[in-house]
Amino acid sequence: MASQSPNPQSVHEFTVKDARGNDVDLSMYKGKALLIVNVASQCGLTDSNYTELSKIYEKYKDQGLEILAFPCNQFGGQEPGNNEQIMEFACTRFKAEYPIFDKVSRLRPEDEVCFQSLRL
Repeated sequence: MASQSPNPQSVHEFTVKDARGNDVDLSMYKGKALLIVNVASQCGLTDSNYTELSKIYEKYKDQGLEILAFPCNQFGGQEPGNNEQIMEFACTRFKAEYPIFDKVSRLRPEDEVCFQSLRL
């Protein structure tokens, strides 16, 4: 899912896949405030989380906020859908306008490295 430069110092040094399989160089988000979230369609907080994310994005996107949503199925199996189903769910039901990325797995070393960089 993710590729990066050697010894990444920032999340901006990664290239990840979006939900449609396209490469996205996260350096395109330099200078913006990022809210990077794991999402799931079958979590007990799905309705409130997606609703609030959409409200926050609508309110602050013109001020430089970007929400980067990464679906994950490793927390109680709460995101079993494929990328197409996830996009349809988020964009149809919750009108998500922010980018949704490829489903991540903390078991894949390349994904773990990306999320480790968020702790820097």
